[in-house]
Amino acid sequence: MRLADFILRNIEPILEQWEAFAASLLPAAKNLDSIALRDHAQQILQAIAHDLTMPQTRDQQHQKSLGRAPRLIGATETAAQTHAVLRARGGFNINQLAAEYRALRASILRLWIDQCEPVAPHLDDMIRFNEAIDQALAESVSFFSTQVEQAHNLLLGMLGHDMRSPLQTIQMTASYLAALNAGEAVSDAAARLIRSGARMQTLLDDLCDFNRTKLGLGVNITPRDVNLADVFADVVDQLRAAHPGRQIDLEVTGNLQGYWDGQRLQQLLGNLVLNAINYGAQDAPVRVVASADNAEVSFEVRNMGPAIDEETLEHMFDPLQRGPGQNAVSDARAGLGLGLYIASEIAKAHQGSIYVRSDRTETAFGVRLPRRA
Repeated sequence: MRLADFILRNIEPILEQWEAFAASLLPAAKNLDSIALRDHAQQILQAIAHDLTMPQTRDQQHQKSLGRAPRLIGATETAAQTHAVLRARGGFNINQLAAEYRALRASILRLWIDQCEPVAPHLDDMIRFNEAIDQALAESVSFFSTQVEQAHNLLLGMLGHDMRSPLQTIQMTASYLAALNAGEAVSDAAARLIRSGARMQTLLDDLCDFNRTKLGLGVNITPRDVNLADVFADVVDQLRAAHPGRQIDLEVTGNLQGYWDGQRLQQLLGNLVLNAINYGAQDAPVRVVASADNAEVSFEVRNMGPAIDEETLEHMFDPLQRGPGQNAVSDARAGLGLGLYIASEIAKAHQGSIYVRSDRTETAFGVRLPRRA
C-alpha cells in the first residue's frame, strides 16, 4: 500500500497515538482535552498525504529537505505553523514540539511497514515522507521561535513600564530622607538608596532600549542644538563623584556644537567610561578625548590594561556580552551586558559609527558623529 493512501485510511489510529504522546508532555499537556492535544494534527497529516501524491523535481526535493518548500497560494499559515503558535501559547517548549514530530514519524512508519508485510514498502514514499515531516517541523520551529521571541519582547516591555513607578517612588523617598538631616545613620542609608536607585534606573533604561531594538524600533532620540563639550563635562563630573578613587580626564579640541540628543550622548559616553572603569587598569586614568572638524565630531574613551583579543573585539558590541571571565552573579560590576550594545545603537540612531581598538598600550572605544544627521 502506498504511504499516502495508508495515512488517509488510518488517520484515526495515527491521531490516537499522537494524542497519547502529546498527553505525556507535562506539565503543558496536563489540563488539555482531546481536541487540544490533537491540535491541527489531522490537517498536518492530510497535508503530508497530499504532498506525497504530488510530482516533485530533484530541486524541489532538495529545497524541501532544507525546510524551504514553496508557500501555498492564498494560505496565510500552514497547519504546522498554526500548530506551533498554539503550542507556544499553551506553554510547550521547543523540545516538546520537536518530540511530537519525532514520535509522529516513528509511529506512522512503524504502522505502515507492519501493514505492508510481507511486501517491501516503497522506498521513494519513505524518502518523500521524511522530507514532508522535516518541512512541517521546520515550519513549526520557525513559527514557534517567533512566537516565543514576541512573548519575551512583550514581557520586557511590560516589565520596564511597570517598574518605573515603584522605582521613582523609592528614589523620591530616599531624596526626602536625605533632606531631613535626621542624623548620620539616616543620611548614609538614604545615600545608599539613592545610589542603588540610580543603578536600577540605568539597568531599567538599558532593558527598555534593548527591547525597542529587538522590536525593530531602534533607540529613540530627540535631537536639538547642543554643545558636546558641556554634555561631556557634566558626564565626567558625575562619574568622578560616583568613583572618587578613579582619575577621569577630559580633553576637548575644537568646536563640539552640533544637532544631537544630548541626554542620549550622555548615556553613550557614560556607558563607555563605565566600561573603561570596570575593565581597565585600576591604577591608570581613564581619558576622554574629543575633537572636531567641519563635518563631524569624534571622541574616544581610552584606558590602560591587557590587550583584547581579536575574536572578542569582533563581538564587543553584541548584546548580552560581558568582559572576559565576568558573570552577573559573582561580580558586582557586571550588569546586563547591554552597555556597549546600547552605546552602538545610540551612535547608529545619530547616523554615526562606533569602533574599538586594542593593543598592549591601551584600549580605546571611539565614536564619530556627523554634526547634523
